[in-house]
Amino acid sequence: MAFKNILVPTDGSEFTKPAIETAVELAKDVGGSVTALYVIDQTVFGNVPMDSSVTAIYDMMSSEGHKATEYVRQRCQEAGIPVTEKVVDGSPVKAIVDASPNYDIIVMGTLGRTGLAKLMMGSVAERVVRYAHCPVLVVRSPETDGK
Repeated sequence: MAFKNILVPTDGSEFTKPAIETAVELAKDVGGSVTALYVIDQTVFGNVPMDSSVTAIYDMMSSEGHKATEYVRQRCQEAGIPVTEKVVDGSPVKAIVDASPNYDIIVMGTLGRTGLAKLMMGSVAERVVRYAHCPVLVVRSPETDGK
């Protein structure tokens, strides 16, 4: 099976950069394309009404998402790889799993959650591996070794 249609979830952190580099190299090797996906995690808002402060936080998260996918776009363009950027709302795990039938492989990092956040929310990568409808390649970042 050729992994030509590659999904790369990113949260914009350093933890995802090794996965982005791996996806770019894979796409270059097989003549594939990359889709950069950033999910604006709406679970942080809960049932909070959308007032001006929540709207400002949402706008900031959206801006971060566009910066994160822009980084992937730049890396792909440098390598001559076709790339698509997507910024969507939702739960990261659900959005990635829901997108997975449209891709040959997901290449993702171990995302930036550590400590209490990881304990409370679980590992995004772990749950994507469990529920995705395509193969998932998880690329560990050197910063996550031993954590």
